[in-house]
Amino acid sequence: MVLNGFIRDVTLSLKQAVENSFSRLRLSISRLQGQGYDGACNMQDKFNCLKTLILKENRCAYYVHYFAHQLQLALVTMANNHDQITLLFTLVSNVMNVVGVLCKRQDIVREKQAAKVAEALNTRDLSSGQGLNQETNLKHAGDTRWGSHYGTLVSLASMCSTVIDVLEMISEDGSNSEQRAETNVLLDSIQSFEFVFNLYLMKTILAITSELSQALQRKDQDIVNAMNLVQISKVRLQKIRESGWASLLDDMLSFCEKPEIDVPKMDDMLVARGRKRCNAQEITNLHHYCAELFYTILDMQIQELNARFTKSNTELLLCVTCLNPSNSFSSFDNKKLIHIAEFYPKEFSSMELIVLNDQLDTYIIDILSSSESSRLNGIIDLAKKMVETRREKIYPLVYLLLTLALILSVATATIERVFSTMNIVKNRLRNRMGDELMNDSLVVYIERKIFDGIDNDTIMERFQKMKTRQGQL
Repeated sequence: MVLNGFIRDVTLSLKQAVENSFSRLRLSISRLQGQGYDGACNMQDKFNCLKTLILKENRCAYYVHYFAHQLQLALVTMANNHDQITLLFTLVSNVMNVVGVLCKRQDIVREKQAAKVAEALNTRDLSSGQGLNQETNLKHAGDTRWGSHYGTLVSLASMCSTVIDVLEMISEDGSNSEQRAETNVLLDSIQSFEFVFNLYLMKTILAITSELSQALQRKDQDIVNAMNLVQISKVRLQKIRESGWASLLDDMLSFCEKPEIDVPKMDDMLVARGRKRCNAQEITNLHHYCAELFYTILDMQIQELNARFTKSNTELLLCVTCLNPSNSFSSFDNKKLIHIAEFYPKEFSSMELIVLNDQLDTYIIDILSSSESSRLNGIIDLAKKMVETRREKIYPLVYLLLTLALILSVATATIERVFSTMNIVKNRLRNRMGDELMNDSLVVYIERKIFDGIDNDTIMERFQKMKTRQGQL
């Protein structure tokens, strides 16, 4: 309750700060047409967050989740709300640190893995061919690298027997008793069915959203394909929840054969560690793994995707793509463009919707007949060209649609990379930098390609004229 109260107070303070900023600029939240934030709970949570408070005052301020926010990291964070998944990633991190901390151990891992591949090829358990059975390494997960958690789980699952061999070697030949004891604990943990179950479950979930995560971080954002991948990810997660339990369990049972991991009988009563379940109701292994883990974690992921990509903002974004002039306006669709206008009743009256429909018919014939239409690469180019050719006067309602699309908060990977440059500009040696200097430095760094084309003499002349100076550059 204390935490919820703190979050509510922070959210109200943020809203007040937004209102103050709008007031200074003589703007009103009632005219806001879109809002976008990252995954913080006080920004985009369903109840009493900044997004919801603003929507209560202006229902046309549609929320669009930051596309570039690391989706896989968000899903991992959501899954970490479950104690067993938190334990999984803690164990995975510890294994990576023990096995891959030294170059000597990394070499041992590669040698043992190469030997196992060669043996599998001799016994024909693996197929040979061009591009197959390439050397693989254990991959460390990083919160600033997209998809790294998925890569870590895949590499660990594919090299599990090799990792176990190396850990056994360290447990016997470790340099000190503390190191040997730690390794024995890791060995006991990763050779448990619970660890394998959680590993396979999270690997399956992150595999489903891997393509979506990669699509959302591309610089050349393809909204149509990204939104399609959102829907595909939701459908696949729901399908696994409804009918994927048996196949997932079969995969894990097959995996447990080679490392000789003990598999509990699903109908037996769960043997829980520690005191936590001493007074709790007894449950079966099936209930624990299926209900408490499988269904619970999948529901977390589905709810997270639904919260970040709602039906309304997904539909809005797909409609906006119909304005894209690429490939000779191949995505142009009158009905969807009219639907965009219906999202903004304050901007388009019922009479204007009728006029817009007729205006779009004339507009598309006119713009396609222009020789410049084939050279337009995006909505921004289209808006500029309409202003240059004064078509915004001829088709004012179409231009209003373009304006609404341009101010919609669709933050792509380019925006995310801008934020990451703050760590470069404001580093440990310059951590007392003021906001004004930091903003100016960020502009110069981010737009360095533009500044590279400016002559140094011009910069010095501009600097010299800013105020009277004792020295001359």
